[in-house]
Amino acid sequence: MATFDEKGRRRFAGLLALQLGRGGVQLAHAITGLSRMTIRAGREEIRRTDRTPGVRRSGAGRPAIEKNDPSSLKH
Repeated sequence: MATFDEKGRRRFAGLLALQLGRGGVQLAHAITGLSRMTIRAGREEIRRTDRTPGVRRSGAGRPAIEKNDPSSLKH
């Protein structure tokens, strides 16, 4: 955990607590040494993250060829 920044440590501990299930916050506290409030905050951040499929936001990426070259539609 030495290579994580503050946010990374918090989220890692939160994810660990989620994976451990009931009593996970207490176990993650014992394993990582982070405070239970910090682990709870990380757990909530993980729960709130957007899980929509895909990497790009809507409208991002390469424009359709029809927008760049309307003549490509004519054969």
